[in-house]
Amino acid sequence: ALNGFVLVVTSEGLIFYSSDTIQDYLGFHQTDVMHQSIFELIHTEDQQEFRRNLHWALNPPCAPEGEPSAEGGKSLGSSAVAYKPDQLPPENSSFLERSFVCRFRCLLDNSSGFLALNLQGRLKFLHGQNKRSEDGSALPPQLALFAISTPLQPPSILQIRTKNMIFRTKHKLDFTPLACDAKGKIVLGYTEAELRMCGTGYQFVHAADMLYCAENHVRMMKTGESGLTVFRLLTKENRWKWVQANARLVYKNGKPEYIIVTQRPLVDEEGGEHLRKRSMHLPFTFATGEALLYQSACPLLGFPDPFQSKGKTSKSRKTSHSHGGRSQKDGIDPSSLLGAVMQQDKAVY
Repeated sequence: ALNGFVLVVTSEGLIFYSSDTIQDYLGFHQTDVMHQSIFELIHTEDQQEFRRNLHWALNPPCAPEGEPSAEGGKSLGSSAVAYKPDQLPPENSSFLERSFVCRFRCLLDNSSGFLALNLQGRLKFLHGQNKRSEDGSALPPQLALFAISTPLQPPSILQIRTKNMIFRTKHKLDFTPLACDAKGKIVLGYTEAELRMCGTGYQFVHAADMLYCAENHVRMMKTGESGLTVFRLLTKENRWKWVQANARLVYKNGKPEYIIVTQRPLVDEEGGEHLRKRSMHLPFTFATGEALLYQSACPLLGFPDPFQSKGKTSKSRKTSHSHGGRSQKDGIDPSSLLGAVMQQDKAVY
């Protein structure tokens, strides 16, 4: 019911708890952020402000450069001091109330990569941590920030309307599906297990959209973001559903770890309009599929075209050489775009 999400951050800067509505505002799934450092989500210029607000006296010791977890005197690092409750102000003290603004990383396509959030709450003792000091004795509960995080800019009516239809999926770097939220399961009809069973994820993409999606996939691996991509996904009822998607890389310790895709269903007319615009400025011939982007020099000889009469797959047929892999059957790499097309039932076209 909140226009925001609940956040509990330990004195060391670890996210102890986040409500699952964090996904509606930042695009991260609840399980992806729990027990991670909050400083990985915060804009570098705002990290010191957050660190300051975690300290009971708003005056943490200076942390060494690039050491986000060295938080305040209560951090349990080697140089840190753990406080006893009687050394701190009482829990109902106004000293412990907090209200401040920080920019958080955001995976949603309506942001510029960061979303300014107002965090309002207070420092309270976090019980059940079972932390121990260096000599092995049990430490008393330490203060943690309990806050409600709301966007500084209230969402527009349009955003509120479309938010109800937006769904998100999580993928490996080669686009193999890993997870799908509840709305995605309603729109597409699959369970998470069914999505994960089907190879690279391109099996769910319309053959005429595969190369276009692959091009944006390559761009995302280079720049971190795919840009808006409009394509057709195969639903469980064997129907094609147009979606407008934006994919972003999520990094951990400076390395790309997985992909989050935010998708909004479109009506067929909108999708058709995008298809017409796209065919006017693709970097290869739409009809013959000269996929120079994928440096395919020679056609594959002697394999049957499963959709010869459809005329839609010539683009994706020539893309598989870039993968260089080979399978037992006809020398086709099952993880290539061609392999993905071959695994689709031609009845869906």
